[in-house]
Amino acid sequence: MTPINKQQQLTNMKRFATVLLILVTALFILARLQQGMGLWGWVAAFAEAAMIGALADWFAVVALFKHPLGLPIPHTAIIPQNKVRIADNLAVFVRDKFLATDTLVEKIRTFDPAQKIASWLSVRNNADIFADKILAMLVNGLDFIDDTRVQTALRNAIQQNLKQMDLGKTVGNLLGILTEDNRHQLLLNQALSKLAAALDDPETQKTLAGMILEISGREYPSLLQMLGMVTDTDEFSLKIANSLVASINRWLHDIGDDPSHPRRQQFDEVVEEFLERMKNDPAFHQKINGWKEQLLVSPEAAQYIDGLWVQLKTWLRTDLAKDDSLLRNKIADGARHMGQWLVDNPALRDSINDHMADAARGLAVDLRDTIALHIANTVKQWKDSELVHELELSVGSDLQYIRINGTVVGGLIGLILHAVVMLLPVA
Repeated sequence: MTPINKQQQLTNMKRFATVLLILVTALFILARLQQGMGLWGWVAAFAEAAMIGALADWFAVVALFKHPLGLPIPHTAIIPQNKVRIADNLAVFVRDKFLATDTLVEKIRTFDPAQKIASWLSVRNNADIFADKILAMLVNGLDFIDDTRVQTALRNAIQQNLKQMDLGKTVGNLLGILTEDNRHQLLLNQALSKLAAALDDPETQKTLAGMILEISGREYPSLLQMLGMVTDTDEFSLKIANSLVASINRWLHDIGDDPSHPRRQQFDEVVEEFLERMKNDPAFHQKINGWKEQLLVSPEAAQYIDGLWVQLKTWLRTDLAKDDSLLRNKIADGARHMGQWLVDNPALRDSINDHMADAARGLAVDLRDTIALHIANTVKQWKDSELVHELELSVGSDLQYIRINGTVVGGLIGLILHAVVMLLPVA
């Protein structure tokens, strides 16, 4: 219901309750003018009690929001007089009853967000909607970054951070992480395995042998001419080349198969020495940072980066303008696959729900206190008139029923009391 409708409803209820008070008051006056004769005695009793009930309940309702008739009667205007206490109590009530940690966690588990996400993303139209929202954010982001002022601020911030970064030490620490627990040996194993497998291929061996023959003929023509006097040069060179390729291949297999091979140890030493220099050698750091400074001030580097950015933006805008946008289709397909993946993996859904519950449990205390403080401060900052107006719009029309009920119930009680008086013996 809109505020206008609420205000109209409140006004109508106030008028109805007031008109009812006026009617019983007029009825009381009329009955009293009849000297309480016959039936008028009952009417007078009803009207008098109804009028008293209506006035009492009018006072009670008005006293909640303001001073009745503007008179500073004690314990009236209860809500504005106690605004601070109401704000604090409301905040505590919301915090403890609605934002309790166990309540939040239980709500998350009952809601089963992972299942809801899975079911929603599994629907084709929903995945398309998701992709459209992501693309809208991307377009807005592009428009934002296209602003010259934003580009200048971003470029300056990036350059400033890069200038302050000790690139040598940073790279050294990163490589140190990558080489922990001999991870670099695993990478070496993969490289050796791929290289040895390639050299096992007869076609690769033939190609390499041909390259060796070509290089030998170009670099050592005199030697080949001398060999040609005593043997077939091509045949001899081919045997030598094949022998070299086979030797290299065996050497790679030996290194790959032997964890304690001397070349592995040498590789470890080289890596360790390099990391030590990257981490702790000031001269090496200075040299790397010097290269970094040269790169940052290089017009060619800036032009290259700007060119890449322009090409990327152009491609994105062109693709997003298409009805069959490649990026949109990729995002939508990814969302659908993610939804189906969640549908097909109950354990994964349970894991997501558990992590969300744990996150809620970890954030609950700060979240509860922050929301409670926000509620309390917001209510305290309201003007008394605003607070009264909002509360009256919310519950005022229902409170008018108290006045109406007070009028009716008061009148009925008046009839009962009149009947009791009539039935009592006269002393």
